Amino acid sequence: MTEITIPLGLQRYQYFLQQLQIILSAAGKEDNSTLYFYQQNARTPLFMLEALSRIYRNIHNSKRFTKLQIRFKQLEDMLGAVDYYDGFYKEFSASKAVPDDIITFLLSKRDENLDILRNVLNADKWLGEESKRLKKIQKKLESADWLTETAEGEEIKQYYAKSVSDINEHIKDNKINFDDVETDVHELRRELRWLSIYPQALRGLMQLTPTTDSPEYLNKYLTDEVKNSSFNKMPDGSGLNYHIQLSQNYFYALSWLIAELGKLKDTGLRILVVTEALMHIKKLNRKQAEVEALELLGDGQMSLEQILVKAKKLSEIFFSEKIIDHLLVS
Repeated sequence: MTEITIPLGLQRYQYFLQQLQIILSAAGKEDNSTLYFYQQNARTPLFMLEALSRIYRNIHNSKRFTKLQIRFKQLEDMLGAVDYYDGFYKEFSASKAVPDDIITFLLSKRDENLDILRNVLNADKWLGEESKRLKKIQKKLESADWLTETAEGEEIKQYYAKSVSDINEHIKDNKINFDDVETDVHELRRELRWLSIYPQALRGLMQLTPTTDSPEYLNKYLTDEVKNSSFNKMPDGSGLNYHIQLSQNYFYALSWLIAELGKLKDTGLRILVVTEALMHIKKLNRKQAEVEALELLGDGQMSLEQILVKAKKLSEIFFSEKIIDHLLVS
């Protein structure tokens, strides 16, 4: 009997689809299936599935994988919207400085976004052990034009290099002008973060290799927090014949900036979410609400301007050192 070999790309999808299926199956048995789905960290497999779709849409079957990417991103974005309000609802509920009406507003916005997510989960038939949506996705994947291991590896390496080039071109054309926490800081971090997510999604294809002749300026990025990050532990690739090597210290530096921009973004979002609440509750204009939000959050809260200045400074140093240019080892 001829042994059926499952293409590596399909195996990668199946690994994360199985994780998603377990969550969807369990959620289908719950009274509040949407809240349960949100609480089970479904964003992680969805991020990985979106990452795979971003890669494969550039390698083959572009239309098919673009549709998959949009579908996975839709769910992840909705979970992100729920998490945005739920996270601040929990944080501020433990703070005596934040008025009850703001906490009530955040809870109502969380529930509003849960309702939006619920409608999509039901309409697109995601939930349950016999998820029709996942079955359709599986069929689309099984009939894709998968490449051989080496050919696919070469294509993915070229895609990763192009992703680096695209980020550099964006920085070159727009310089680093941070005017908005969400559209600027968050967007740059998101694009950089894909470079960190791809190795996890590719299940061992990408491996870290010790950096030869590591320059001294990298040392400031090589913190214990970065070195011990789960995102900097590559999945086992011992069963693969082809690998893409990434320079360890440069990858750590990338991870450091992603983390720092994430902290700054979250600090800025604290202001924005309270500003939104005050605009709704007190009918203030945005400027008035932002001033009041800063007062309410206390002396330890950076202003949006301070956040943008710091994010710009960190990013300018990082890109002046051409860190991402050295990620791929030839």
